[in-house]
Amino acid sequence: MRIRPGNAYPLGATWDGRTGTNFALYSEHASRVELVLLDADGGEQRVPLRERTAFVWHAFVEGVGPGQRYGYHVDGPWAPEEGLRFNPRNLLTDPYAKAFSGVTRWEDGTFSYDIASDSPDRDLIANPHESFGVPLGVVVDPGFDWQDDRPPHTPLHKTIVYETHVKGLTMRHPEVPPELRGTYLGVGSPPIVRHLTELGVTAVELLPVHQFVDDKFLLDRGLRNYWGYNTIGFFAPDVRYRSGERVAAEVRQFKEMVRALHRAGIEVILDVVYNHTAEGNHLGPTFSFRGIDNPTYYRLVPDAPRYYYDYTGTGNSLNVRHPQTLQLIMDSLRYWILEMHVDGFRFDLAATLARGLYEVEQLSSFFTIIHQDPVISQVKLIAEPWDLGEGGYQVGNFPVRWAEWNGKYRDTMRSFWRGDGGVAGDLGYRLSGSSDLYQNDGRRPYMSVNFVTAHDGFTLADLVAYDHKHNEANGEDNRDGEDNNRSWNCGAEGPTDDPEVRALRRRQQRNLLATLLLSQGTPMIAGGDEIGRTQGGNNNAYCQDNEISWYDWELDDERRALLRFVQRTLRVYRDHPALQRSKFFKGRKIRGGDVRDIMWLRPDGEQLSDDDWQDPTTQSLGMFLAGHGVDDVDDEGEPIRDDDLLLVLNGGLSPVEFVLPPLHAAWERLVDTAADEPHGQVAGGDRAELPPKTLVLFRGVDPDMTHDT
Repeated sequence: MRIRPGNAYPLGATWDGRTGTNFALYSEHASRVELVLLDADGGEQRVPLRERTAFVWHAFVEGVGPGQRYGYHVDGPWAPEEGLRFNPRNLLTDPYAKAFSGVTRWEDGTFSYDIASDSPDRDLIANPHESFGVPLGVVVDPGFDWQDDRPPHTPLHKTIVYETHVKGLTMRHPEVPPELRGTYLGVGSPPIVRHLTELGVTAVELLPVHQFVDDKFLLDRGLRNYWGYNTIGFFAPDVRYRSGERVAAEVRQFKEMVRALHRAGIEVILDVVYNHTAEGNHLGPTFSFRGIDNPTYYRLVPDAPRYYYDYTGTGNSLNVRHPQTLQLIMDSLRYWILEMHVDGFRFDLAATLARGLYEVEQLSSFFTIIHQDPVISQVKLIAEPWDLGEGGYQVGNFPVRWAEWNGKYRDTMRSFWRGDGGVAGDLGYRLSGSSDLYQNDGRRPYMSVNFVTAHDGFTLADLVAYDHKHNEANGEDNRDGEDNNRSWNCGAEGPTDDPEVRALRRRQQRNLLATLLLSQGTPMIAGGDEIGRTQGGNNNAYCQDNEISWYDWELDDERRALLRFVQRTLRVYRDHPALQRSKFFKGRKIRGGDVRDIMWLRPDGEQLSDDDWQDPTTQSLGMFLAGHGVDDVDDEGEPIRDDDLLLVLNGGLSPVEFVLPPLHAAWERLVDTAADEPHGQVAGGDRAELPPKTLVLFRGVDPDMTHDT
């Protein structure tokens, strides 16, 4: 085996396609770095990296190619109280590994300190034993025939996001071949692609697929980290979702999934976790970053660098103030865009990435670098705009080009349909695109990613069936998970045979989904809500890799009817550009008369007054959207025109008669949550009766437009 100096860039293991592989590892504080090559039988060969350029240790090893498993030993000071935790007995994995040989083997050791010690200061005592339980990196062949793959490039204002889990979506689908269930290839299989296209979504947002670690405390309970918010490899698709046993095949299979979804016009957005790693706090394991260069990769407490800042609730926070850590994140993002063809990212606890010293800075280095990057700045960027630190709730404060999960939208819609008073003012903002959050900073209505449920919390079916969480299966005595869910069980806790309760729950599910899909902004559906998926009241199923979390595809009549309702409502959404505005409403007059681009109406047909907005008893209102007030042009530069639309909501427990504007001869029902199928027209100026807890979307029609319904 011949060793050549190699290059300091790119970082990671890079096969040259012919003679060998270049290895490069950044460590500013190390005194010695050793590459470890392992064969299939566990035999190892150690290669000292003698070249060091700008803190990058590197070598080119001839004869090494795809499939080679590798790791590192990194030596340097063992001085935990100074933030340095080098232990050359630890086998470490490459932060830039493109694939992993497996998952963590806790029994083979993963700690750099002496966990056998009873001392409260045991993290200060170096582990005297060899530790080699980390998942090893694998050299990959990056070649792939993308054929005619093209990104769909769906504009954000026409995007409908479907948040889902690779395994949960596919594991129980009867038409997905058994060997593909729970895998990337399962997501790209014809039955799943068909469901997504027939549903009408334009993008899937996958829960974390970066290589992650199952927490030992979960494994000890017979559970695992199902959601995957515990990353250890920011470049590698997780091996758990591979079909078959071929080493590193998950890289190719992920690309095949993306290619299949793109052919169906569906974009792929990744939920990414750059705010922390799986190594936890000072008592956590050492897989990679901690043992390679602790102060480079983590936010350490300045006057006590033995400890870590924790803005995430996981024990540590990545040090995005360090140029090398920023480079790691940017290299990872570019890799997934250029090599894996993904279309965007949702950043978990993104406020953590913006933190300066103790505050959240809107224009931190992280956002500045992304803004000027010619690759990353052009894909969809979505922030979860909060973390657990002081001042961490940053909804509405992210820079231009960034969309945000709008938690205020979720809370307002849940409160309104539950029947809470005093939310009318917030309801108006949320229905019309949240201009109070996004209008004055260069952003548009579609930067509000609207949702009523997500992976974290109740499913939609559970939101209307439970007043309280039921997380006993998590093994934490029901202490985990959110207590303030703004849920309503409609009269009975959990499953019931009461026909009135069941009917109300069906209507509430339709109300929440229809409101979501008919509001201005970018709608996000939590996967499975369209088929009435339940988790039995568990609102924190992060550790449930079983039928609690996996989608049940055996649909009864009620769940099949819900699916048809969502499909119809999404067709209405796609057919009407007035529901997909790319600009905020101006409240301006159109047609030279008294009609404005948006008007808010009381049940008596009059416009809402300031007092109405403030009245805690206001639970019924209408939102009129002028079809000639879209104020936008199509791809050919022609003005966009649509029908006049009227969205009417009754969130109260009593029926309401709503006077429809005399602007048209009649108003046709397009969506009606009180009926299995929308039907009928109401003459302009007449009253339409809305049962309790009902939403109706009307389309204005005139004599030359009317047709039998």
